[in-house]
Amino acid sequence: MGNKSKHKGKYNTGSGRAPHGFKHAKSLGQNFLNDQSVIDDIVEGSEIDEQTLVVEIGPGEGALTSELIDDAGYVIAIELDDRLIPILRTKFALHDNFEVIHEDILKVDIKSIVDESMRAHGLTKTRIVGNLPYYITTPIITKLIESKARFESLTVMMQKEVGDRIAAEPGTKLAGAITYAVHYRCTVDKVCDVSRESFYPVPKVDSVVLRLNMRDKLAVQVNDENNFFRCIKAGFSMRRKTLLNSLQALDDVNKDVIKHALESANIDPSRRAETLTMEEFAELSNSIWKE
Repeated sequence: MGNKSKHKGKYNTGSGRAPHGFKHAKSLGQNFLNDQSVIDDIVEGSEIDEQTLVVEIGPGEGALTSELIDDAGYVIAIELDDRLIPILRTKFALHDNFEVIHEDILKVDIKSIVDESMRAHGLTKTRIVGNLPYYITTPIITKLIESKARFESLTVMMQKEVGDRIAAEPGTKLAGAITYAVHYRCTVDKVCDVSRESFYPVPKVDSVVLRLNMRDKLAVQVNDENNFFRCIKAGFSMRRKTLLNSLQALDDVNKDVIKHALESANIDPSRRAETLTMEEFAELSNSIWKE
């Protein structure tokens, strides 16, 4: 790890203005982190060393990138805004362990990027790090954890409300469909809370940094992953309804099959989706779609 105190306050100008006179694009959900203490927490929480390939999502003007470059073997930043590409390339021109890819994270082949970079630079592990655009947090996380790319963890900033739902235990009141999708493949650790004042422009919500650790073994065994997640999505499609009613969103499954599956899985049909454990959803989906 690098010395956390050596750059203290380096990027927190306190002026409420972005460097370079950069005009932030609301359409891209741009809120740039400028709080060094949070940057330090993210780097430390990511557990990066010289054998690590880091893929950074949404580097902005490079405040976090600078620290990642200091500690990692190689850093690949993926940035959508074409105005930021020359800023990043100029800022880190003297670093031979950095490159920036001008692309949409939702469109890139993350598996190929990771495989090729690990091989090219002789690295042994990969960490994904980023400050996610809040309006597409769930699609980004879902894409990454389902990508089959070889990475050990995903340390990401997100809106606190979304983070609380992701970090919730399956079967609790805060749980949603994304809770089960994440916990099926990952364990979840909270790195830190982040005040809205840590960004420029200042957003309307507070944030949280979570670390999603990829499991060596999936949380439960299911007959068909696609049907498992269809079952969960249907269960939460009408959150206030009972399972018997909400599962009718499965338009290719009739009500009698749903009733029988609930009975077979020993699940009261009057329960709601958020009360089910991961194991109960697995048993339910296996009962609906028998091998």
